[in-house]
Amino acid sequence: MLKDLAASIVMPAYRAQGTIARAVASALAQTHVHFELIVVADDEEDYEAVLGRAGIADPRLRFLSSGLIGAGSCPARNVGLDAARYEIAAILDADDAFKPEKLEIMVPLAIQYGLVSCALDVTTPEGAHLRYVGKGENRLLSPGDYKFTNFSMDSMLVHDRRRADPRFSTTQPSMTDLDFLLKLFATVPACFHVGAPLHDYVKMPVSLSNGPGVTQRMVTSKTMMRKGLAEGRYPLADPTGIVGMGRFLDISLAAEKTYAPRPGANPPDLFEDHIEPLLER
Repeated sequence: MLKDLAASIVMPAYRAQGTIARAVASALAQTHVHFELIVVADDEEDYEAVLGRAGIADPRLRFLSSGLIGAGSCPARNVGLDAARYEIAAILDADDAFKPEKLEIMVPLAIQYGLVSCALDVTTPEGAHLRYVGKGENRLLSPGDYKFTNFSMDSMLVHDRRRADPRFSTTQPSMTDLDFLLKLFATVPACFHVGAPLHDYVKMPVSLSNGPGVTQRMVTSKTMMRKGLAEGRYPLADPTGIVGMGRFLDISLAAEKTYAPRPGANPPDLFEDHIEPLLER
């Protein structure tokens, strides 16, 4: 049935007037056409009107509000997940983009495995390619191995809500995608990884420069998660994954302390470039 293959894409939007048209257009260009795209405004903006002025309208688009202003992507994502009509869920931030085949490839795999990731095409806001993360062979990743392949952001995930249906943390200062992933791993024992880059991850300027406060927020969040693993707050369907995930967080915390991006470097100094060699030791 078409409904079984349909997906709900959740898009939080905050001050996204300059980027949302590209993001939504990438969803509407999917070769897999059975989906809804739920845009959740976190700034009281009328994004239906914003998209209309860009010539974008489609019956698969739905527009909701978080009821808040600048509360962050997590409350808005949760509103979208609560409103989702379909069992397969994907996240698309309003400054990122899907490659055209993303849903066609990942939706059937999500149904089969419960959870699927893909390689990332990391770009500048202007669309210039910076690097890939996770590119290579398709393979099944245990919780302990996952972050040693997907060592950057995790919002490229597609999951089957019948197997796991968590919500995003509204209390962590950052690393909420990883917290969400660990909640998925509570009932899904492994993630199928697609080695083709099917998701454009746009590095915004604050990410490029690791601007004021970013490092401390990351250290605080990673420390919280490391403590949570040690104290059993993240029970996993595959409990052996706790060791590997803890090792990744230890390496990542050490990497934060030595990461020193050069202001104005072109190409920019990426945290992904800094941490990857450490993960290979």
